[in-house]
Amino acid sequence: MAVDSADAAAKRLVAAGAVIRSAPADAGVGGRGAALADPEGVEFRLWEARRRPGAQLVNQPGAWNFSDLHTADADAAIAFYGLAFGWQIDDIGFGRMIRRPGYGDHLEATIDPGIRARQSEIATLVGFEDAVGWLAPVTPGEAPHWHVTFTVADRDQTVIDAQQLGAQVLGQDDNEWTRSALIRDPQGAEFTASQFAPTGF
Repeated sequence: MAVDSADAAAKRLVAAGAVIRSAPADAGVGGRGAALADPEGVEFRLWEARRRPGAQLVNQPGAWNFSDLHTADADAAIAFYGLAFGWQIDDIGFGRMIRRPGYGDHLEATIDPGIRARQSEIATLVGFEDAVGWLAPVTPGEAPHWHVTFTVADRDQTVIDAQQLGAQVLGQDDNEWTRSALIRDPQGAEFTASQFAPTGF
C-alpha cells in the first residue's frame, strides 16, 4: 500500500493493532518500505515512493487488477483497513467491494481518462471506478490472506499458456462481468487471471 511516510504509517498501524514484521527501511533510492501483519495475521507491505513510484499501469492485460482480502472476520477487517487507509467497503449483495475514494479520479486524470464514460455504458455499480479489491470469506482450511488478480486479454489462452509453463489451473468461472481462472504457478503462488467480458450490454 502506498503511504506518504512508511515510518509514520507503521507507527499508526501498530497503534491500530498491526504487528511489524520488518521495520521501515530504505530500498536504495527507490523508496522506503515496511512489512506488517494485520490483527488477523495477514501480511502486507507499505511503500513510501521516491524514485520508484509503484504501479503506473493497471486494469490492462498483463497488469494488476484487484487485490482481494480473504478473511475469517470481515467486521474486524473492515474496521482495521478503514481506519488504516481510509478504505470503504460496500456490501453490494453478491460481494463486498473495497473502494479507495479518489482512485477513480486518479485513473481518469492519468492512465484511463475515459473510465467513467466507459463504465456508464455497461451500467457498472456506483463507485466502481474507485474499486481496488473485494472482501471474501476464507474457505474451510484456508488461512486469511491477500489474493491478487491480474487482467488478461483472453482467459482461455492464458490458461493454455500457464499450463505450458508448468502451472496448475485450479478452477475457472464465467459470470456476467468476467471470465476468470484460478492458477497456481510452478512455485506454488496462487493468483487469478481475469478477462473483462460483460454480457448483455
